[in-house]
Amino acid sequence: MADQCDLCLLGLIILSSLLTGSSGVNETDVFISSGENVRLPCNNHLSDCNSTTWTYSRHSAAVELITKGIKEKNTERHERLSLGSDCSLNIKNVTEEDSGSYTCRQYVNGEQQGTDERVFLHVLHVSPSSSSSSSQTEISPGRSVTLSCQLYSYSRLSCDVWVRSEGLHLLWVNQAGVDLKTDSRYQILFSSDHCIITLTTTLLNEDDNREWRCQLTLRNQLQTSVRYTVKYSVSSSNSEKKSSQTTAAAPTQGS
Repeated sequence: MADQCDLCLLGLIILSSLLTGSSGVNETDVFISSGENVRLPCNNHLSDCNSTTWTYSRHSAAVELITKGIKEKNTERHERLSLGSDCSLNIKNVTEEDSGSYTCRQYVNGEQQGTDERVFLHVLHVSPSSSSSSSQTEISPGRSVTLSCQLYSYSRLSCDVWVRSEGLHLLWVNQAGVDLKTDSRYQILFSSDHCIITLTTTLLNEDDNREWRCQLTLRNQLQTSVRYTVKYSVSSSNSEKKSSQTTAAAPTQGS
């Protein structure tokens, strides 16, 4: 009987660590595409936001973004930040530089109240690869283009652990949602940790306005995706030039 009780207690400890994180902090993961707007929840907020402080960290010491409900003015992302009525942190036009750890903490009379609420923001971004044989302005029918889709992730789990243990997966699809690995026209390569996936192809005349999407799924559920649309135009000298744009797909609910 004593052994059974010990096992029950051990199970409760493990369950608690899974729910609140190994440090006792409540943790949430949010996946978003660059260019999108995102809301980071603050589930430990009190009756109002005057006690709420939001901090951000990635490689260095934490930086305060919101202090007792007031937005700090000396941060690089000041203009893109706002505090929601539920004390959530809203970020407009997310970039890969926004990825990292955000902590919502409550203070009353200088004393911290409750536990931290930590949100890990993971950002999916697509760009022409620096290894591409042509620059953006030179890309035209007949030329090769390489697109790199990367998940910028700074959290308690490394990228390869997300892939191996949590079922995270990146893939390139066409407008119909078909995996481009099934088409021999495209070369699809992964980085060693599977959090960068590149697409290489030779552009055709009919690729004008063609859309490719990089999708991120977690446990077979779509989290977010980024569209890359090819556009050709003809200059006044009748030489073909290429312009491209990268946009986030319609937002999807994260895990």
